[in-house]
Amino acid sequence: MNDILKIGKYEFNSRLIVGSGKYPSFQSTKDATLASGSELITVAIRRVNITNPNEENLLDYFKDTKVKLLPNSAGCFTAADTITTFRLMYEATGIDLIKLEVIGDGEKTLYPDVIESIKACEVLKKEGFTILAYTNDDPIIAKRLEDAGADAVMPLAAPIGSGLGIQNRYNIAFIKDAVKVPVIVDAGVGCASDASIAMELGADGVLTNTAIAGAQNPALMAKAMKYAIEAGRMSYKAGRIPKKPYASASSPKIGLVEF
Repeated sequence: MNDILKIGKYEFNSRLIVGSGKYPSFQSTKDATLASGSELITVAIRRVNITNPNEENLLDYFKDTKVKLLPNSAGCFTAADTITTFRLMYEATGIDLIKLEVIGDGEKTLYPDVIESIKACEVLKKEGFTILAYTNDDPIIAKRLEDAGADAVMPLAAPIGSGLGIQNRYNIAFIKDAVKVPVIVDAGVGCASDASIAMELGADGVLTNTAIAGAQNPALMAKAMKYAIEAGRMSYKAGRIPKKPYASASSPKIGLVEF
């Protein structure tokens, strides 16, 4: 199915983005990522080494693959810290495709600070970054981020790492209607069916980390996510039947055999 995901100047065949956290080793991260078919893996650049060549480096594990790194600013709580983090990262790596993440509550919800996110987005866009912006499930804020230069918006489906699934189906649909940039559901996915539901709602993609890394068999779950994304996307494009309050017979009443 020729169905390219376009984010700014970048194009991807897979609509699944995976994370790099919570794995026991970089090798297991690579194994699950390749099983997922994803072409993007996000990495918290304040927590995982991708710049120091003298230490084990995640970049080394993916240099012989087609998987791109998507640096994120997890651990940043202000626009200023976020901007500085990405500037330093760009100087070290030359990567301009980023996941903008400014956390407002670092203790319980890990919800984003959307005001600081918009501020950072405006500055980083002017500096040439291609930005995927993590946000809450508010269509108004999603539109503000688009106006600030976000090349994709990433609303949460439930709190990060919760595995609660898609708790805000209407909000995701509202965001899809509010913006023209891709909508990537981020956070809350717990299993393959959650990813499929997100895609059936019209999401352009899904990012998941804990559901894969925390599974008993991460590589197998990654493969399940791959097929769930594809199935959900095809289901959305095929167009579901209308919901009805009563039964509707599959066979016509005309021409029934009389007894």
